[in-house]
Amino acid sequence: MADYSPEMRQFACLLHLYHIKAYDYLRKILALPHPYSLTNWLSSNEAAAGFSSDIFLRLQEKVERGDQACRCCTVLVQDVSLQKQQEWDPRTKQLLGFVDLGAGILDADEAPLASEAIVLMAVGISSPWTAPLGYFLVNSTSGPFLAQLLRQAIHKLNSIGIVVLAVTSGASARGAETARALGIRIDPKRTRCTFQHPPGSAHSIAFFFDVPHALLLIRNALQCFHKVEWLGDTMWWQHVVELAALGEQKVLEPCKAGSKGSYHLKVNLGTLLFSEGVAEALEHLQKLGLASFQSCCGTAKFVRLMSSLCDVFYGRGPYGREPLLAGNYTKISNLFDEARSCFVNLTDSVGRYIIKSKRKLGFLSLLLNAESLKWLSSNHTCLKGTPSQHLHTHAFSLDPLEQFLRALQQAYGSSGSPTCAVFQAAYHKLLASCSLAPGPPPSSANASPWDVSLSQRRALTLGSIRAQYHPAPGRILAPEYPYSAGLLLPSCALSNALTDLSLYTHSLTCTAGWVAEQLALDLQCEPCLASLFEADESRLRCRSVLYIKKLGGLSLPSASVHHITSISEQVLNQYGKVGGANNNTKVWHLCLEQKVFQELLGESPLFPTLTKHLFEGELSINNHYTVLVKEITRCYLNVRTHSAQHLSLKYPCGRHRLKRLKGRHLFPSLGSCQSH
Repeated sequence: MADYSPEMRQFACLLHLYHIKAYDYLRKILALPHPYSLTNWLSSNEAAAGFSSDIFLRLQEKVERGDQACRCCTVLVQDVSLQKQQEWDPRTKQLLGFVDLGAGILDADEAPLASEAIVLMAVGISSPWTAPLGYFLVNSTSGPFLAQLLRQAIHKLNSIGIVVLAVTSGASARGAETARALGIRIDPKRTRCTFQHPPGSAHSIAFFFDVPHALLLIRNALQCFHKVEWLGDTMWWQHVVELAALGEQKVLEPCKAGSKGSYHLKVNLGTLLFSEGVAEALEHLQKLGLASFQSCCGTAKFVRLMSSLCDVFYGRGPYGREPLLAGNYTKISNLFDEARSCFVNLTDSVGRYIIKSKRKLGFLSLLLNAESLKWLSSNHTCLKGTPSQHLHTHAFSLDPLEQFLRALQQAYGSSGSPTCAVFQAAYHKLLASCSLAPGPPPSSANASPWDVSLSQRRALTLGSIRAQYHPAPGRILAPEYPYSAGLLLPSCALSNALTDLSLYTHSLTCTAGWVAEQLALDLQCEPCLASLFEADESRLRCRSVLYIKKLGGLSLPSASVHHITSISEQVLNQYGKVGGANNNTKVWHLCLEQKVFQELLGESPLFPTLTKHLFEGELSINNHYTVLVKEITRCYLNVRTHSAQHLSLKYPCGRHRLKRLKGRHLFPSLGSCQSH
């Protein structure tokens, strides 16, 4: 291999990745190396383009030490858009920005500028470790090109003792082309969910499409067709639109004394469309007699089916965190059969089958994923002897890679497309912090634990649907409101003595309710959503989507949210002055959060409905329960410590003159919704 010139190496790598048939033909004429021998030429040191030699060396060391968790993995692939721009690098004394596959930058006047970076990542299946395998700077890409890159990555992992059980690509035209190039068949009548590697061998690898991408395609299809029918049931898209646009709905109910009472419902716009909560909300509104939801049985049935599929693919809900264990196989297999029966019989308003239309890829992607999960559940024999006898389903989505790419974006500090030089610098920065230990990929310290794949899933929320049909501001609450609500919260001992305690209680409750609503806008876990608000369980089961509130006011927070904000207020009064010049810093905020956690230790457990969430994370500090407490504390402290700064913009002299309001106009009345 060392006898080949750099130009010959570049020629061989480009020809193999872009035109495998031409490469195989020329091997009969020219002395070209075996395709899998090119893996060495596609590798580089440090953070240059190509496979990262350092990452593979560290993975090999873990395998040689007997780390069983590294034995099996899946490979993820995703592309990143780049700006076409050449830049001079004074350190290497080279022009950057050209196509680079790891065999060296193309050095010619006619060399094309790179427009994309193809990033590959390995993710553990029996243990949630992640390893960025490398990236490739390309000008144009195709399904066969990505298929060749995936095969090279699989071969390189196999050579160090790691078995690849699956690969995952986006649910797009390019992803479908990649699947076909690997030998995957997406036809529902003749599905083939695995391919052989090496070709013709006995080892098979499953193929997955990214679930959030597939769900987005299904949402687009339902929105396009307006109405779909299957086996006597009808799903109306208008029901979803009406739910998203519900706003604050006044509902009458019979009281115990026989008279009519009323309460107000508000829809949580952060709720995912395909969730059990949406199905229950539709049924609840139908029972309340609202005219817009009287024929929503079929819609609720379809949403519930999609929610069950998401539970399996995400390893949650009634199927648990380990959906591929033998005890769940029969139940999951029956669900997949039901989904197949539904998808293949879906028709539009004129009777045409959707599975044969231009909007079929989302449905076909989920059907292929179902077959791949079923195949893995009966063929993941390499897991025998590993410490964890289950499959982490997050490894079959692009979530870990999406989180890594988001961290890259934060590293180069821009939401737009980076240049090659900026991308490489950010990649080098993240690669230095990659530990290959079980846990999330490297990310910014400011990233929220709830923000995993949020950019993709935000398009699947009720809020996004409402924004499409009612392009008003997405957040209902004015940002000024929490500051006016928090003004009467005492900031020193003197004001504490002079403040009316009833106003103090109302103000604290208002601010806690605002905190609950702000967190609910980004929360996508239904149990966590439900735990934020106070609700009557006997009357309303779907409080993660619909919750009771006072018209024109804030929602009544749950007792746990109110208690956390009360402790935060006590800590704030004890350990610092609000808005102080030297106190309003990040370090000071972290100290306050630590004090709040210390005060909460030893007390009765919060959020009694979230007991199972103590086991949702690999590390106890990263489960939903603790994250929820931390985010409530952080949000409340941000509101309180920035209120004085906010008001100083209106009153430069520093003297805040509050206008005296009469009656109940200063605070929304909460007395009438105490029973709710």
